[in-house]
Amino acid sequence: MMTTIIIAALIILLVVVFFTVIPVGMWISAVASGVKISIFSLVGMKLRRVRPAKIVNPMIKATKAGLDVKTNQLEAHYLAGGDVDSVVNALIAAERASMNLSFEQASAIDLAGRDVFEAVTMSVTPKVIETPQISAVAKDGIELLVKARVTVRTNIDHLIGGAGEATVLARVGEGIVTTVGSAQTHSSVLENPDDISKVVLEKGLDSGTAYEIMSIDIADIDIGRNIGANLQSLQAEANTKIAQAKAEERRAMAVALEQEMKAEVVKAEADIPRAMAEALRTGKLGVLDYYNLKNVQADTKMKNDIGTGVMKYVDSKKDKQ
Repeated sequence: MMTTIIIAALIILLVVVFFTVIPVGMWISAVASGVKISIFSLVGMKLRRVRPAKIVNPMIKATKAGLDVKTNQLEAHYLAGGDVDSVVNALIAAERASMNLSFEQASAIDLAGRDVFEAVTMSVTPKVIETPQISAVAKDGIELLVKARVTVRTNIDHLIGGAGEATVLARVGEGIVTTVGSAQTHSSVLENPDDISKVVLEKGLDSGTAYEIMSIDIADIDIGRNIGANLQSLQAEANTKIAQAKAEERRAMAVALEQEMKAEVVKAEADIPRAMAEALRTGKLGVLDYYNLKNVQADTKMKNDIGTGVMKYVDSKKDKQ
């Protein structure tokens, strides 16, 4: 009795191990879906640490969609770190849209870090991306704030190594600034905003990018600041400051010259007593002449003092009145 129980337990254990190691249920699903894969291939996937469900389920989808995809291709892409399910979905979408997309190309796009299914979807259904508000100034100095909607679709051939959306938006913004800047007046831009789209599209801004620009539509144009007037105002203010600086320089030079001349006068006045003494000693100036000169100076000083006193008296009278 004990031997029978042990044998039954061993059989059950072997069955559990068998169904755990060998994914029989998945093999049955694959065979029922028309996928040609042996049970030993599934065991090999287990040994290579590949989840069979990550290979078998995409393989079933590919087979049902009529795609010629090999199990080894999917397993190699999985081991390389790729998203097998996304690649198969992209191949199915490309086949339905009659696009020429090979498994190698799709797997390379996926390994490059791009969403290959989204890329195929964008190639079939273009995407609209909106630029931020772009500031551009016309030749008359008026600032215009422009918003544009750019319709793009994926360029599958340039998806690997091609620039992304940020580059497209930057180039479109540069084209808008250049086009508005070449306009004579801001009113001409407001009258014909479609001219911006035409000029920008002719520049081939999608060169070297992963996208093809289908159209550029101007969504909104607002009038901003009068940049020209602001610049003129700043220039006038700068010119005023320069003129003031030059005037201050001339005033300082005049003051310095005045001080220099006063110093020369003081110096000359200091030489007068010496010259008078020399004249008295040599007889060129008599004593009486000297006394007469002193009397004249005293008389002049007295008159100046009287005049000053009279003026102060008159001013005091006026203040009292």
